[in-house]
Amino acid sequence: MAQYDLIIVGAGPAGMTAAIYGARADMKVLLLDKLAPGGQIINTNEIENYPGVGSINGAELAYKMFEHTQQFPSITFDYCTVKEIRDGGTEKTVVCEEDGKEFTATAVILATGTRPRCLGVPGEEKFRGNGVSWCAICDGAQYRDKDVVVIGGGNSAVEESIFLAGIVKSLTIVTMFDLTADPMACDRLRAMDKVTVYPYQDVLEFEGDQKLTGIHFKSTKTGEENRVACDGIFEYIGLVPTTEYLKDFGVLDKAGYVKVDERMHTPVEGVFGAGDCITKNLRQVVTACSDGAIAAQEASHYVQSTRK
Repeated sequence: MAQYDLIIVGAGPAGMTAAIYGARADMKVLLLDKLAPGGQIINTNEIENYPGVGSINGAELAYKMFEHTQQFPSITFDYCTVKEIRDGGTEKTVVCEEDGKEFTATAVILATGTRPRCLGVPGEEKFRGNGVSWCAICDGAQYRDKDVVVIGGGNSAVEESIFLAGIVKSLTIVTMFDLTADPMACDRLRAMDKVTVYPYQDVLEFEGDQKLTGIHFKSTKTGEENRVACDGIFEYIGLVPTTEYLKDFGVLDKAGYVKVDERMHTPVEGVFGAGDCITKNLRQVVTACSDGAIAAQEASHYVQSTRK
């Protein structure tokens, strides 16, 4: 069983920042993720608010962050799906699904982020991956010169809509409220050709037989129902914390987010949280990196305290 000073679960911006700070604090670090490093930013076409960078593709920024972690020999990265964490005091055990792999460390940082929320309406599951998607960067190209619908009006919805509007035949945005993203981004989207916005709508159904053909929705203000024909639908209606592996660990709030204080301490000593999976008001790349730095610094202090 491999022994580390610090195990970081999740290799998004928070986890990778924590790994860098952990290595610089002379800790032996294991960074785990079931997917490619980067988390949700690998699905983001353009990031324009990361200080000092300007505009950058999300996957490119993720790759740069991962390259940075690989400059430290004391950081090991492994593809693993964590299914359980056991608290043994100053020895925490991280159990993975793959062949029952187990790793131990003095401290653990939880940085598993979030995943897209689903609507749960008829037709959604039927057309999942075949007309319904949650990643415009991954799947947008196949809808070039076609009719597309985006559901949602927040930052992700608006940013991905701007990307899609540049390649599709028509873009319809259906949102429960109105466009609530950064005002500059909303103004840019509204000014684009081929874009129609339906605010204050409830989605009723994704329509189609063998393939997706349209969407059926209803105004929450007037009750008027509409149908829009489309070839593809992209959903951006919020996020769900990826924390199921922690359900019996005593660190989650009622919504499933990891409870932390201002120093990223969870209710379990020696276990810290960082990034989008924690209780917080703002979830951005820059705030995830900040969380990761704080969590790693606190983890370093904890590890040192156990050696006295």
